[in-house]
Amino acid sequence: MRFVLLSRDPSLYSTRRLVEAARARGHRVRVLDPLRCYMRIGSPASEIHYRGRPLGPVDGVIARVGVSITFYGAAVMRQFETTGVACLNDSDALLRARDKLLVLQRLSHAGLPVPATGMAHLPDDTDDLLDLVGEAPVVIKLLEGSQGLGVVLSETRQAAESVVEAFRNLRAHFLVQHFIAEARGRDLRCLVIGGRVAAAMMRVARPGEFRANLHRGAEGRRVRLSPAERTTAEAAANLLGLDVAGVDLLRTSQGPLVLEVNAVPGLEGIETTTNLDLADAMIRVLEDKVRRRAPLSSSPHGVA
Repeated sequence: MRFVLLSRDPSLYSTRRLVEAARARGHRVRVLDPLRCYMRIGSPASEIHYRGRPLGPVDGVIARVGVSITFYGAAVMRQFETTGVACLNDSDALLRARDKLLVLQRLSHAGLPVPATGMAHLPDDTDDLLDLVGEAPVVIKLLEGSQGLGVVLSETRQAAESVVEAFRNLRAHFLVQHFIAEARGRDLRCLVIGGRVAAAMMRVARPGEFRANLHRGAEGRRVRLSPAERTTAEAAANLLGLDVAGVDLLRTSQGPLVLEVNAVPGLEGIETTTNLDLADAMIRVLEDKVRRRAPLSSSPHGVA
């Protein structure tokens, strides 16, 4: 099969591993910068060009689209999809997962447990918003943040009010979330591939840090999930329509809470921690999607 991997940096671990896994299974792979892809939309045929030339036939796409280029990256993915090409995580699923508020709303509506979370627009709603979420400490998160960036722990109500005011002055969209102290700076990263948990690790924040992100210096450890944790992670990924998802859970005395769902999870930390070939598992899911997908255009592989 002929695959395209959308990535701005071919040297990144996850990009390299996916290319290696695809080639090991006999596929041809091209790594393309999504910002260098451009499109013609309309009859008689839609086209995708790259660096001055039309792309040849493509069977499947893997998109490693960063948060900062979500809009354009999703547009490129959608162009592939409308011409009959299978995407591992389609554009709609990517956009759903990138909206942190939407994710929490959907999970909560489906009965999946999430931390108490609030959002408000006007400054005079701040007091009531903090009352709704609960007593300090609280966590305040930018909706556009990733890898632990734009996440602030406010240990007092006065500090929370100051952070909310600062974010509002920046015209930023943010959430206020109840801080789960019993998690003790630990969370569970569950990698769901093809609807099932393929691997999991516990992330332990470094001393003095509450964010359990590997990019913030956290340590990855092997972990055995409970049946409830496994079921919750799979349900969250499936609810959002994600073929591949990094589902972050918190362990509490009341059972697992879903903290976030990542549509473009990194592979380095979890492959290193678990010693599992997760890139290969992702390629196998894409192969299955290609085989099941009926062509939507006259082009034999969906790209004119």
